[in-house]
Amino acid sequence: MVQSLNSKIDLTVKATAFTAFTEYGQIMIGNKALEFYHQRDARKYIQIPWQEVKYVSASVLFGGKWIPRYTIHTKQNGSFTFASKNPKDVLRAIRVYIGGDKMVKSLGFFGVLKRAFTRKPSQK
Repeated sequence: MVQSLNSKIDLTVKATAFTAFTEYGQIMIGNKALEFYHQRDARKYIQIPWQEVKYVSASVLFGGKWIPRYTIHTKQNGSFTFASKNPKDVLRAIRVYIGGDKMVKSLGFFGVLKRAFTRKPSQK
């Protein structure tokens, strides 16, 4: 069994981690880390300490009424994408520990298209 990094848990919610395969389990947000534990296999877990978080990006749709997924970008280990039951509550709990300046809204479909067509050609 894996040892938790947290000494105090603020929020526990059912979630889905989008790794190589879709993993179902629970996200636990505590005073020292964000932790994801698989619901059936104890060997499958993700622990992200708060000092490793570079920023958090959220996919926001319909003017903030629906947040289908959010991604935790780390300094060394890449990014981890999650979806949960109450994403607004999860993001509010994360904001307490990393600050609002590290929370960003990801580009939507039309923002990606606009960036592709308005980008200057690279100078070679």
